[in-house]
Amino acid sequence: MSTFQRARRRLRAHPFALDAALAAGVLVCMVAGSLVEPHGPDGVTWALRTPDALSLVLMVLGATALVLRRRAPLAVLAFTGGVSLVESVTGDPRAPLSMCVVVALYTVASTTDRPTTWRVGLLTMTVLTGAAMIAGPLPWYAQENLGILAWTGIGATAGDAVRSRRAFVQAIRERAERAERTREEEARRRVAEERLRIARDLHDVVAHHIALVNVQAGVAAHVMDKRPDQAKEALAHVREASRSALGELRATVGLLRQSGDPEAPTEPAPGLDRLDDLAGTFRNAGLHVLVAREDQRPEHASALPAAVDLAAYRIIQEALTNVQKHAGAVAKAEVSVVRVGPHLEVTVLDDGTGAGRQEAPAGDGGGHGLLGMRERVTALRGTLTTGPRYGGGFRVHAILPVETRTSAAQDGS
Repeated sequence: MSTFQRARRRLRAHPFALDAALAAGVLVCMVAGSLVEPHGPDGVTWALRTPDALSLVLMVLGATALVLRRRAPLAVLAFTGGVSLVESVTGDPRAPLSMCVVVALYTVASTTDRPTTWRVGLLTMTVLTGAAMIAGPLPWYAQENLGILAWTGIGATAGDAVRSRRAFVQAIRERAERAERTREEEARRRVAEERLRIARDLHDVVAHHIALVNVQAGVAAHVMDKRPDQAKEALAHVREASRSALGELRATVGLLRQSGDPEAPTEPAPGLDRLDDLAGTFRNAGLHVLVAREDQRPEHASALPAAVDLAAYRIIQEALTNVQKHAGAVAKAEVSVVRVGPHLEVTVLDDGTGAGRQEAPAGDGGGHGLLGMRERVTALRGTLTTGPRYGGGFRVHAILPVETRTSAAQDGS
């Protein structure tokens, strides 16, 4: 930082001292100007003459008033204008007391709005110039009279320009601050959404596979002594479920890797093309699952958007997991996936009679599965309906939009 910049910062930190220094400088300039004789025989000359006592007093009063120009700009302008008006009528020869008015008018223009600057500036120029022309000791066409008009106009114009520049710079600064806040809020929102999405995926993966492992492990423990072959088969299912869980966890955690980390898994996210495999894992765990689809071909599911395909798979997975955990040992589940116009309808029904199927708030330690379903459907602008069935059992029904309004309109055109 240069010496000039340091001095400028100190002066800005002490505005009263800056105004006092400015007032002293204006007073020195006015006293020096009063020693000039503009109409001498040889033109402008420096004469060693003493100003009139009244002019000297008025110059001191006008310069002193400038010390308060920031606190009361209009009052200072009125006072210096009155002092200059008195001097222009009585002073002979004239003293350049209009310098105080120019500084005061500049302050008013730089601290108020443009309409006030126009009104006050025109009033000041008209009164001072008219008084000097009509009642002053010089002819009305004297250059000193025109100088008052010019210098007061310059003061008002310069102050208005400074005020406009300050407002422009302030607007740019506020716009930049708003943009920065918006970027930070958007970044926080995206981070929160990503954390929520990862939490949903982890819950779906862990809840599904751990429930299957728990069931198969219980079966193995029950038949270990009497039917070792069946226990061995159950343990094989446990191993398969754990391997699948590890694979999906690895794929989910891979999303958190940084650019310099080892390469993340490239296995695609599960979708409806793996619905039969999903139903098979539950059948191996002892749950009777019936799957009904509009089109049994795997390529039919691949035509869905990736987000819809994954959401439908996760909803079915979580619903069947809830059936496995809550519906009872002899419960049966029915899965239906139907494409209805621009929507995909996913329905999971069961006839279980187990307790604890009602949706509970997340804060109560339960209900995370149903809450995760609702969040997935809401993110896709779909609808989800869950609740007990008449006569027993539970129903999960999701409607997922497959086509957006924009794409539908383009297809129609």
